Amino acid sequence: MSDSNKTDFTNPSTFILQGIPGLETAHVWISIPFCTMYAIAILGNFTILFVVKREPSLHGPMYYFLCMLAITDLVLSTSILPKTLSIFWFSSREINFSACLTQMYFIHCFLEMESGIFVAMALDRYVAICNPLRHSAILTNPVVAKIGLAVLLRGCLVILPFPILARQWPYCRNNIIPQPYCAHIAVVNLACTDTRVSSYYGLSVLFCVMGLDVIFIAMSYTQILRAIFSLSTKDARLKTFGTCSSHLCVILAFYIPHLFMSLMYRVGQNVPGQLNILIANVYQSMPPTLNPVIYGVRTKQIRGRLLRLFTHEGT
Repeated sequence: MSDSNKTDFTNPSTFILQGIPGLETAHVWISIPFCTMYAIAILGNFTILFVVKREPSLHGPMYYFLCMLAITDLVLSTSILPKTLSIFWFSSREINFSACLTQMYFIHCFLEMESGIFVAMALDRYVAICNPLRHSAILTNPVVAKIGLAVLLRGCLVILPFPILARQWPYCRNNIIPQPYCAHIAVVNLACTDTRVSSYYGLSVLFCVMGLDVIFIAMSYTQILRAIFSLSTKDARLKTFGTCSSHLCVILAFYIPHLFMSLMYRVGQNVPGQLNILIANVYQSMPPTLNPVIYGVRTKQIRGRLLRLFTHEGT
C-alpha cells in the first residue's frame, strides 16, 4: 500500500489547497476582508493608471514607475486572490500541478519585480532631490523604459529556478498544501527528497536580491536625508521630505512583513499554523491594496487630478 501511495504522488496531477486549516467553518467570514482588499486593489490601481494616462503633467519618471508598480500589484493580487476566494466561497480546493507551479512563479516573480520598482523609485527620488537640475537629463523616457525592462527581466530570470526545481522533485508524501495558494516553500515541503538546494536558493534570493535592494534604497535615502537636512529652512525641508513620504510608506509596508514572513516560514515552527497562514495571506494582499491608497492620498498631483475629475463630472 505504501508503494502504491508513493507511486501515486511521485508526479501529482493536482494539489489540494486547504485554505486556512482549522478555520474552514469561518472561511466565508474570512473572505469578506480579502474580497474587500481585492476590490480596492483593482479599483485603486486602475485609477492610478487612468489618472496618469489622462493627465499630461504626470508624464514623468516618478509616475511612470508608479504605473509599473500599479501593473505589478494588479498581476500579483490577481495571481492570489481569485483562487483564494473560490476556496473560501465554493470549497474549490483542487489546483492542477502545472497551474500550481505557474501561480507560484507569478507570485514570486512579481514580488521581485515590485522590489526592483521600489529601487527604481528610490533612484528617481535621489536624482530629483540631490541633483534636481539634471533630473530630466538623467531619467529620460528611454532610460526609464530600460530600467523597467531590467526590472522585468530580473524578476523573470531570478525566479525561474523555483518552478524548474519544484517540478523535478518526487512528491510521495501527500498532495495537500495547507494554505490557499502555492507558495514556493509550501510546495517544496511536500517533496520526499532532499530539497535543500531549493531552500538555499530561496534564501539566496531573499538576502542577495531583495537584501541588495534594501541596501541600495537605504544608501539612496541616506543621501536624500543629508540633502534635505542641508536645506536652509524648515518649510523647505518638510516640503522636500513630503515628496518622499509616500515612497517610504510603501517600502515599509512591503519589506518588513516580507522579511518577517520569509523567516517565519523557515524558523517559526512554534507559531500556530492558522496564525502563520492568516498573516501570510494578509501580507500578500495588503501591498497591492495599500499602495494606490497611499499614493492617492499623499501625492498632491494625483489627489488634485482626481478631485478635478470628480468635480467636472459632478457639474
